[in-house]
Amino acid sequence: MDADDFDAGGGPRERILAATAKLLAEGGREAVSTRAVGAAAGVQAPTIYRLFSDMRGLLDAVAAEGFAAYLSSKTGREHIADPVEDLRAGWDLHIGFGLANPALYLLMNEPRLGAAAPPAAVAGEEVLAAHIRRIAEAGRLRVSEERAAHLVQAAGLGTTVTLITMPADRRDPELSVLAREAVIAAITTDAPAAVSPGPVTAAVTLRAVLPGTTVLTEPEQRLLEEWLDRIADPAT
Repeated sequence: MDADDFDAGGGPRERILAATAKLLAEGGREAVSTRAVGAAAGVQAPTIYRLFSDMRGLLDAVAAEGFAAYLSSKTGREHIADPVEDLRAGWDLHIGFGLANPALYLLMNEPRLGAAAPPAAVAGEEVLAAHIRRIAEAGRLRVSEERAAHLVQAAGLGTTVTLITMPADRRDPELSVLAREAVIAAITTDAPAAVSPGPVTAAVTLRAVLPGTTVLTEPEQRLLEEWLDRIADPAT
């Protein structure tokens, strides 16, 4: 995805978003100012403030558009039958998006302590959770789904930001592969765990497929979910 993917046609809002994305892609966050955006979009500053309240609101809107484009690229592809291989493909797509759109990626993942995550970021977490759930359902997850998702998210973000901030001529193309395989080794088993599952993997697998059962009452299901979560992640 690049700045051209933002629709520069239409009304002032679309032109402002497209102009901001272009400035961000070409000059980074420092290149985005009310004056620069107004000149590029052919609007006055009051129009920007009326549509986006302030520069933070404008940047949030651009980040939301970036998330939407990224999610479209992830959800539009066909799943790989092997859920672990599917996670590998998703990781590579994530890293590739960040390297192709460094300024936008950094904006999309800017820390916002105490603030609610944007809806598109939540949707991205749901896509990752679905990847992890497929691995759990296959009996190949060795930790809880929550811990696995957090580890993949943290490692993916850290790896992408590290590669982005490296000078291009010193960028290590194997860094992403090593990080990916380390994470996958930490959260998955080499083969379906049904042969010798152990209590943690068995609990994780049963927890993943539990929503498909109908023989338990709602209180019984909640209690069993709590027990399985405790077995899957005894540290919590």
